[in-house]
Amino acid sequence: MKTSPAAERWLSDSMQLDTEVPQLFAETYPTEFLNALQFNGVPDHEIRLKVHTPIMLLRNLSPPNGLCNGTRILITKLGENIIVGNIMGGSFDTKEVVIPRIVLNVEDIRWPFILKRRQFPVRLCYGMTINKSQGQTLDKVGVYLPKPVFSHGQLYVAASRVRSASGLRFLIENEEDIPANYTRNIVYSEAFTDIAPG
Repeated sequence: MKTSPAAERWLSDSMQLDTEVPQLFAETYPTEFLNALQFNGVPDHEIRLKVHTPIMLLRNLSPPNGLCNGTRILITKLGENIIVGNIMGGSFDTKEVVIPRIVLNVEDIRWPFILKRRQFPVRLCYGMTINKSQGQTLDKVGVYLPKPVFSHGQLYVAASRVRSASGLRFLIENEEDIPANYTRNIVYSEAFTDIAPG
């Protein structure tokens, strides 16, 4: 069944089909299948949120107003098409902002269509990766390291997110032969082998 453009904008998940692709694809991939698809950096079809829950933005909505990818927000009000909240940390700390439900276009080589998902561009944020934490300044930071960090500089980034050393704690889970009170700082020494002394 073909929907009108006005009705289509209220659909949660739909397909943007190429004109050369037969309508059969729309019947092959039902809405239930589209709802179940998950992608990195894209909110799920269904997200459960409550007031006073910390969330993180997944898209740049309005950088001049502090709404950037990675911004943490504490929800104060929930509506059907908007979230009202206060920014947590940074130069926009405590600023009240409104996040709209938007259409996110997702392309994936596994599927012969572009997924159009209408959802809030947010994810729950009780914790974050080291890369997502860049640019954040926090009073207390707990760093969980189930194994040594992957690349050079990431350990420094994780430890430098906190205002003072008294607010920094590590939980390190290493292999049995390595003491659990330290972790390796990964440095690729191969990068320095061909450098001529200055």
